[in-house]
Amino acid sequence: MTYLWVGIGSAFGGIARYWISLAMTALTGPGFPWGTILINVVGSFIIGFFGALTGIGGSLNVPGDLRVFVMVGICGGFTTFSSFSLQTLDLAREGRWSYALANIVLSVTLCMIFVTLGHVSAAWVNISRSG
Repeated sequence: MTYLWVGIGSAFGGIARYWISLAMTALTGPGFPWGTILINVVGSFIIGFFGALTGIGGSLNVPGDLRVFVMVGICGGFTTFSSFSLQTLDLAREGRWSYALANIVLSVTLCMIFVTLGHVSAAWVNISRSG
């Protein structure tokens, strides 16, 4: 049954990723992968927040299948590190080295910041709910 939850979550995450990618390309143009960066930042926040909120010491006790549905299914289907890697390679192969480097720096830095913010936000919720 757990595999089914992963599959359903992945479908939701993949659909959301595709929609956001199209929306961001329509907004910003195809020259730089802003959609991928946004998706990775949002996905990092969600996995950091939900992981801390529902993990050991978290204030929200959820079934294991729900954690897998959100963290492996939705977040796994939503975040796009493989797309990030391919887009960075394409930028480098096109000789657009400054864009390739900007994509690496922005993606890694922003995702680390937002996974931390998600974790800290959930820790705050955990403290608020326990106190």
